[in-house]
Amino acid sequence: MRLAFLVFLVLLVSSALARAEQVTLFVAASLTNAMQDVGKLWEGRGNPAPKFSFASSSVLARQIEQGAAAQIFISADEPWMDYLATRKLLVPETRKSPIGNRLVFVAPADQAIVFEAKPGFDLAGLLRSGKLVTGDPAHVPVGKYAQAALQKLGVWDVAEPRLARAENVRAALALVERGEAPLGIVYATDAAVSPKVRVAATFPADSHPPITYPFAIVQDKDSAAVRALYGFLLGPEAKSVYVGYGFVTE
Repeated sequence: MRLAFLVFLVLLVSSALARAEQVTLFVAASLTNAMQDVGKLWEGRGNPAPKFSFASSSVLARQIEQGAAAQIFISADEPWMDYLATRKLLVPETRKSPIGNRLVFVAPADQAIVFEAKPGFDLAGLLRSGKLVTGDPAHVPVGKYAQAALQKLGVWDVAEPRLARAENVRAALALVERGEAPLGIVYATDAAVSPKVRVAATFPADSHPPITYPFAIVQDKDSAAVRALYGFLLGPEAKSVYVGYGFVTE
């Protein structure tokens, strides 16, 4: 009887500690709105509000490599999660890719630009004297997807010298919102949250690698609270939020 009581106390204290711990997540910028909503749901259950850091996956992965205090990492592509995995900085069995996205061209909302993103389309004519903005293909996932798609469609030679290279997808979106570029390449979910842009074209799904978002717990940052929140991120309530923002789920 005494042993059972002690076990009960240990479980009670562990549960209380898990609820008291604030968890830090490093999250790809394109998930900003959705993840903030998921965080509010988690907080509404009586848990501490998660602490988010939103940026390009490349920036976040390198910060984690340098010892940043992230406990959960969510990337906008598999290669940057691979980057950490090969350095043994993840809890391997926790890596999951529950959601995906689509790639689109956006234009300022007041511009009636609609076209088909097909092989050999007239990108130069669409840009006129302006720039094409997206994430820097050297390291930003949306830019890497964009380069692959433009190469597949045979217009990369036109795009490359006209490219404005943004630090992340939301920075690219902002340039189009302000009318500083006639066209940008972002994710469909980014276009959906901004009333200042319109979707001008959607890339064919087979023009670029699948856009997936891997989630994982960071090595040596595991805890009961981290596991609890991580399970919630993969659960049905969170998935309904992702779907609401236009992400593709399994």
